[in-house]
Amino acid sequence: MNITLRENIDWVGYVDWTVRDFHSYDTARGATYNSYLVRDTKTALIDTVKGPFGEDLLGKLAALTDLSKIDYVVCNHAEPDHAGALPAVMAALPNATLVCNKRCRDALALHFDTSTWKFQIVGTDKSISLGSRTLQFLDTPMVHWPESMFTYVPEEKLLFSMDAFGQHYATSCRFDDEVSVATAMDEAKTYYANIVMPYGKQVVSVLEAASKLPIDMIAPSHGVIWRSHAADILAAYADWAICRAKAKVLVVYDTMWESTERMAQAIHRAASQPGIDAQLIHLRRSNLTRLAAEVLDTAAIAFGSATLNRCMMPAMGAALTYLDGLRPAGKAGLAFGSYGWGRGAAIAIDRWLAQAEWDILSRPIRALYRPTPEVFDQCRQAGKLLAERAEKVASKGN
Repeated sequence: MNITLRENIDWVGYVDWTVRDFHSYDTARGATYNSYLVRDTKTALIDTVKGPFGEDLLGKLAALTDLSKIDYVVCNHAEPDHAGALPAVMAALPNATLVCNKRCRDALALHFDTSTWKFQIVGTDKSISLGSRTLQFLDTPMVHWPESMFTYVPEEKLLFSMDAFGQHYATSCRFDDEVSVATAMDEAKTYYANIVMPYGKQVVSVLEAASKLPIDMIAPSHGVIWRSHAADILAAYADWAICRAKAKVLVVYDTMWESTERMAQAIHRAASQPGIDAQLIHLRRSNLTRLAAEVLDTAAIAFGSATLNRCMMPAMGAALTYLDGLRPAGKAGLAFGSYGWGRGAAIAIDRWLAQAEWDILSRPIRALYRPTPEVFDQCRQAGKLLAERAEKVASKGN
């Protein structure tokens, strides 16, 4: 395994091959917790790993250097998948100073007993000399926690970007040019959609600040390191930060006795026009992680549910709750679904669209038990409206 980023800068993280759930994020390809060791006149460890893998990290460090010679441990982010091993690490590194910003120090004190740790508080425009190399710091609040921070090595044009530009992607390869770039980008998009999407405005500000730095390599805290496609992932983030839409339509539904499913199929067929990427998603046969990734660059979405006990189906309720937290911007949508003696599902979805401040393309389309020819006609018209919006948005470049 190639672990060397630059001379005396090495990856010392952990590959978590078997994790499949990351606080409801479906990690189908596993994950990594990336940690980096920079050896110079002084030595710095950039971030740690999830708590259970602290001993593995210490073993990797001991293979590269005397633990007593590590001068700094930089904590870019206090979340436990990166800081969980800090108690073990700080106990094993007798001469190390914990480097972080003030918000991070306060957050760490709420997670751990930090009373014996030596701290050095840094932030934007602060730096630490290691000898021939320098660590510069850039606060990145709410990308994606309040205390998040980047660490930059100007002499190497190397950015340690914490969660930004990361992917939940377990692989024996460490670099983007050693794996399928399409896979790495897809996992980066999925990661952005499920973790970073609510913070688009902050991402735009961070990208503006980062654009002033010459960057040849981006080393995130999850997934592969961007050494050949750093410009590509930066450009992708610029699009994702504003939820830039493609000519793409989603028809997302849950069904009970196939009536809502038949409506969804009719909408999807009508939306499947030349140049339009129209996708049909049955919620209980997909997952929220994939849904968020598809929503990120979609222009228009139809949400449909059968009515269960006067409410939408549970899977639809979960999906809308999840999207409510992610706050995808610039979308248009409509509601549809079947009902019996209770009429709640499509009306509740329509209400959600209004509260989310999406453009609503039509009144809710509802079928009493079974869709009639008139209802199918409404579905076909709805599909055309979705396609028209997708084509219009894509032609304007969002």
